[in-house]
Amino acid sequence: MNRACREVEGFAELLRRFERNISILGRSVKTFDNYSRHVAAMALHFKMLPTELDPEQVKDYLFELQQRSKTPSQSYFKHSVYGLRFLLKTEGLPYDFLHLPSIPIQKKLPVILSREEIWRMLKSADLLKHKLVIGLIYGCGLRCMELRNIELSHLDFDRKMLHIVQAKGKKDRYVPLSEHLIRGLQTFIKIENPTQYLFNGNRNSQEIETKDFDSRYSQRGVQWVIKTVCKKAKIAKDVHTHTLRHSYATHLLEDGVPIIMVQKLLGHERIESTMEYLHCCQLSQQNPHSPLDTVFAICSKNGNPK
Repeated sequence: MNRACREVEGFAELLRRFERNISILGRSVKTFDNYSRHVAAMALHFKMLPTELDPEQVKDYLFELQQRSKTPSQSYFKHSVYGLRFLLKTEGLPYDFLHLPSIPIQKKLPVILSREEIWRMLKSADLLKHKLVIGLIYGCGLRCMELRNIELSHLDFDRKMLHIVQAKGKKDRYVPLSEHLIRGLQTFIKIENPTQYLFNGNRNSQEIETKDFDSRYSQRGVQWVIKTVCKKAKIAKDVHTHTLRHSYATHLLEDGVPIIMVQKLLGHERIESTMEYLHCCQLSQQNPHSPLDTVFAICSKNGNPK
């Protein structure tokens, strides 16, 4: 985006209006970041503002996106269309010619880690911070952004609850905190002495001096922890940050937590999203809890992770 602002006349002002309009309409910062990257790519391609392109130029560009590889990213193509459509709409320009073609949805079951694999990850993480990252994502079923947004005020150790504030869909929810996590968190807070966010990232001096400075642990940093620990734990599965959330939901259902409760714990708006995990487990009846406690109960015979 910075390059487009430098090289395309008027793009910086267009981007400021786009950010303002998206905010006024109640869309998230993530939506703006996603759409603006695609709009910037189009501006750099033509060396002119996307709002000045005629429909044929836009169609040629979208066609080129599809032809760049034999298996083009449908997500990239889709968000290019969505981003430009939203930009034109907020600028009061015609956008009816931007019809998104039918994109087949591939139905794949999520990768699920076993409890033993979760245990191996916890044992393989050398730093307490990394153990807590894994423990919170799995033990509370967090999305990556939800982990990064945890503030000290969101931790209720007395009630053993984590308050997840303004998550996806701008919704709050509470999830149980494992006693094992609470002990680790109390030790971590005492050592690191964070002031606002639980996890802080490392930023260089140039970032700190600009508006791009963000004290939170970066998304890339969280992803690096998961990948590095999985490799050390010799887990062959294709594991991503969200894999731990998938495993959280599946293990809760296997432990007998009702699916309606799992839906609430995950923050799913639609029960259909939660029902996908029924393909991976069987149901029984039990009170909600953190599945991290079950991991410790089953695996701690070999020694607690430090």
